[in-house]
Amino acid sequence: MELQVGVKALLKNEEGKYLFLQRSAEKYPEAPDVWDIPGGRIDPGISLLENLKREIKEETGLELTGEPKLIAAQDILRVPGRHVVRLTYVGEIHGEPVLDNEEHRSYQWFSREELGTINPNKPDHLDIYLKELLDKNLF
Repeated sequence: MELQVGVKALLKNEEGKYLFLQRSAEKYPEAPDVWDIPGGRIDPGISLLENLKREIKEETGLELTGEPKLIAAQDILRVPGRHVVRLTYVGEIHGEPVLDNEEHRSYQWFSREELGTINPNKPDHLDIYLKELLDKNLF
């Protein structure tokens, strides 16, 4: 069995709003237009934090400020021969993102309260693993 680890970050700005990225339909045809947070799979041999910083920089052009806090570890993909674990952090960021348009088509800042208004039955819904964290009030 292959084990993969992913790192994600809920990035909060000075106004207390969180950065969400809307997935590209070309890159993610199985989940187009879903709102998610920056992150991706780690490169083994490099620290989790360095992997997280790399993913944030690649996807948003921004740099993480301060020390992020780990808030969750989730089993996110169980298919024959592969198991993926996702570690989610909360951190702070300054500035406006410059997106890698291959991966994401847009971004938006949401307050914690506004996140509850994203309809899971619409095409532009919230990532299911992120919704799980929201439902559990982990951030």
